[in-house]
Amino acid sequence: MSGRTKPEAVQVVKKRRDGALNALISGVPYINFLGIEFDRRGDELTAILPFSEKLIGNPIIKALHGGATASFLEVTSIITLSWSYLWEDLESGVLDVEKMDSEHMPRLPKTIDFTVDYLRSGLPRDAYARARINRSGRRYASVHVEAWQDNRAKLFAQATGHFLMPQRRD
Repeated sequence: MSGRTKPEAVQVVKKRRDGALNALISGVPYINFLGIEFDRRGDELTAILPFSEKLIGNPIIKALHGGATASFLEVTSIITLSWSYLWEDLESGVLDVEKMDSEHMPRLPKTIDFTVDYLRSGLPRDAYARARINRSGRRYASVHVEAWQDNRAKLFAQATGHFLMPQRRD
């Protein structure tokens, strides 16, 4: 007999990953206020900002508010960054999803600076965003995030942010 352990059932793995992501997101009330959702495919996240009238900044041209757009990009960056450093602990079993509550939540990265490029008006429809981590170390991380609506090739906003990483609890 070999010493190999039997792989976990896909439903168990999916439930653990989805539970960890939901706990991470529910720990930030502003995400719920904006209505931001996350679609998880393996370790990749796509943020979704469902359209709502409360997101309109200019009612004459029905454009998304710049602050809502910037918040969407920043939230996407922070959750993606958090997800990337939680992934290893989650997969190794160090992080217990059942114990992820407000007292046992991993701390989120803190924004040092965040620069948004508004490329065109956000239309009154759902928006999507994905973040790419350019550098992530023990103390500092750099992230680039892009947002689009109907066509991924036609970005309506992008941003670059620098974040102070939380100290890991040992």
